Amino acid sequence: MARMHSKKHGKSKSKKPVEEAIVAPELEQKEIEKIIKEYAKKGVPPAMIGQKLKDEHNVKYLRNALKMPLVAFLKENKLYTAIPSDLLSLMKKAVNINNHIATNKHDNSNTLRMKRVEAKIWRLTKYYIRKGELPDGWRYDPKQAELIIKSGA
Repeated sequence: MARMHSKKHGKSKSKKPVEEAIVAPELEQKEIEKIIKEYAKKGVPPAMIGQKLKDEHNVKYLRNALKMPLVAFLKENKLYTAIPSDLLSLMKKAVNINNHIATNKHDNSNTLRMKRVEAKIWRLTKYYIRKGELPDGWRYDPKQAELIIKSGA
């Protein structure tokens, strides 16, 4: 980011440590994989799996410990959900707002919020269809989303 009054650019950047400088975790790779599989079978999303491994098991850089990204590991072991976790969390939010609007019909601020959340869902849907993680004919439908959320996907 540029400085305000000096016409210079700042030096602040996020830098990952060099491979050799990374301290090896106390757990071995097989133990880490076992913990990840347990969390995934319980239905914990990938972001929370990474956070729990950092906080509870002191695994700083999961990608270096697994030799691959977490999502790739989950896909390889067939533990990744059909709908990506960020899209699923937006769908949960949309379902909750929809239920609120059904009981409070004159809540205009939340109807606007619902439109914004649905716009995010549509953009993410297009992205995941383009990336190949969702099938071509997949469309967001509020009623279908409610059924997906109730089933616990």
